[in-house]
Amino acid sequence: MFIGEYNHSIDEKGRVRIPKNFRDELGETFYLTKGFDKCLFVFSEDQWHAFQGKLGENQLKSKDFRKIHRFFTGSAMACVLDGQGRAMVSPSLRTFGELDKDVVVIGVGSRIEIWAKEIWDKYKDEELEDVSDLADSLEGLNL
Repeated sequence: MFIGEYNHSIDEKGRVRIPKNFRDELGETFYLTKGFDKCLFVFSEDQWHAFQGKLGENQLKSKDFRKIHRFFTGSAMACVLDGQGRAMVSPSLRTFGELDKDVVVIGVGSRIEIWAKEIWDKYKDEELEDVSDLADSLEGLNL
């Protein structure tokens, strides 16, 4: 399980350091793709295949399911870490996530998210301030 928040930077070649305690669980090959809210999603190989299975089951049901499938799969890339624990992020994914210099890498249970620090800070300030109210409104959350 991926948990925690780590501040890093993306270098001039488009590489971002993956926190050491995430690396073993990610495995040798992992997948990077567009995520929601302008972040990037990072999946281990097993989680990627499970995610793709869910997307694939529904892709023929409607135009909206096909759009979602294309959104995630069309932008995905297989990654391996270099000797210093960095992953290469494609130019198109860097543009999508507005990754320029400072980034935040967070663990979100079964996946990792990579955010531009400025976007993450704004998201935390604006979206997470009402998380108590949100939890109260979600039926079945049982917290």
